[in-house]
Amino acid sequence: MTLVLILAFAIAVVSLAERSVAHLGLAVAGLCFSAALLLFAVDDIGRAILLASMLAAAVSGASVVKYKHSGLKLIVTDLPLAFAGTVPFFVVQYPLAVAEVVAGGIALAGAGIATLLYVQGSPVSFEWQIAIFIAALAGLVAAYRVGGGAVVFQPIAAQRRCFLSALIASLLDPRSWRQSGGLALCDIASERLPLMPPVPARTLIYPDIIVIQHESIFDPRTYGLPVEPGVAAFLSPAHGCYGSLNVDIFGGGSWQSEFSLLTGLSSASFGSNAYYLFKRGVGRFHHSLPLWLASLGYRTALASSCRRDFLNYDAFYRAIGINDRTFTDDFPAPFEASQFEATHSDEMFLEATIAAHMKRIADDGAPRFLFVLTNFNHGPHSRRLVAPGHFESERAFAYASTPDPNYAEYYARLAETAATWSRLKAILAARFSDRPMLVVHYGDHQPVMTRRIEAKCRLAPDPRRQFRTFYAVEALNGAADGLVAGRGRALDIAFLGTVALLQAGLPLDEVFATRASLLDQCGETYFACSSERKRRFHRTLVERGAIDVAGARTIGIRPQVSLSKS
Repeated sequence: MTLVLILAFAIAVVSLAERSVAHLGLAVAGLCFSAALLLFAVDDIGRAILLASMLAAAVSGASVVKYKHSGLKLIVTDLPLAFAGTVPFFVVQYPLAVAEVVAGGIALAGAGIATLLYVQGSPVSFEWQIAIFIAALAGLVAAYRVGGGAVVFQPIAAQRRCFLSALIASLLDPRSWRQSGGLALCDIASERLPLMPPVPARTLIYPDIIVIQHESIFDPRTYGLPVEPGVAAFLSPAHGCYGSLNVDIFGGGSWQSEFSLLTGLSSASFGSNAYYLFKRGVGRFHHSLPLWLASLGYRTALASSCRRDFLNYDAFYRAIGINDRTFTDDFPAPFEASQFEATHSDEMFLEATIAAHMKRIADDGAPRFLFVLTNFNHGPHSRRLVAPGHFESERAFAYASTPDPNYAEYYARLAETAATWSRLKAILAARFSDRPMLVVHYGDHQPVMTRRIEAKCRLAPDPRRQFRTFYAVEALNGAADGLVAGRGRALDIAFLGTVALLQAGLPLDEVFATRASLLDQCGETYFACSSERKRRFHRTLVERGAIDVAGARTIGIRPQVSLSKS
């Protein structure tokens, strides 16, 4: 009877973890293999299965927590992230989730101890233990191969199922354990793609280009929620081009969106190294948006809402061609970094950033590229950052749309950002009326809070919805005369830099021209696109030295900005 109950518990654990029959065989084989391993320690099959089921419940629960906060399931290469600042970040940002994980871990540990003390079964001889282990190992290998290996889990990485089998597949994937001094692309062909010819400029006057990454901002209309005119004008400007933007991340990891926009590559292409690209990628990317603009005569600048020592930002941005890098501990008075970090207000940060930008361009006729990184709307949204008495009507409007105080705080911050930009845009346009400017806004990822919205609105499941933010392109003072106003195509963030060049009427070298030719095939989802041309394009980039997958090159050497010659 005891063994029957144990088997029933094991079946329940696997069912809840998988929520699908697609890879059920691998999940069951993995549980059986872990039970065979535990059998060497506990001697009886009942306790081994029960402990293996508890272990499966623990890792599946951890995977669900990761999915809730990142949109992706747990795999073995995530484990080193615990030593890269992820755990402290979780403790600060999501204390309730951490408390739930700790409580669940304590409960499972207690259940494991109780199993060892009070559950008894018939001992299994060592010879039988060896036989069971060999049979379980053979079954695990067979299930892995029949199921297609780890690669079949890439297309369903963002789907709410197969939590146990995805982790098991990653454990069996040799690439998870392979150490390398370089970077590896997982979507690269063996043959190169001939590059397209360069595209000449459509304008004689190169406009300033300002790209603003708006932290954790998405369009509420993605979830069927209304917006007011001021917010609508920010997300979808009447005289601009705007649309839905696909990104690689959910809930955090903003630097991965920054990487994709500036290099034209998906961070997901680098697998487990995606999180570490700002450290391991220094000196490895020799073709980027800032490098190309610098070759056209642009002054390149970064304004970051983080301090200079954050995540190797200074070294990475220097390596990809941004020469002037300003962080919050660099802004002159009256801006004060510690005061700003109490709220990360967009009003305070954007005012300081645009003031510094206007000072630089006042006596300099060279075109400018400015990349701005904000941090105002990052979660958690349980904290009220918008000052009392400000944007209260907007907060009430949001709460009436969906009675969630977290969404009301998100919307109030968004309203402050929209109002701030509207004012600063008018100042820029008036003070430099003879200087054309192209402004690109986009959201780097959605906040975790959107999980609550999705549940409250009872929306049909859509694994791609959580990876949609927004982009908007505005032209000031006659920039981009060819800009077509209105809703544009859905874009993947890897194409946004190329689209900015096209909208500005700037020339494209062979790499940007070839990337632009991929828009029709891969424009909406770059990494998920199965295009062979894209994979061959990556091979060309590697062979021409645009991506250094072998080892970092010397930073002091001027990076290559034109790949017009083989």
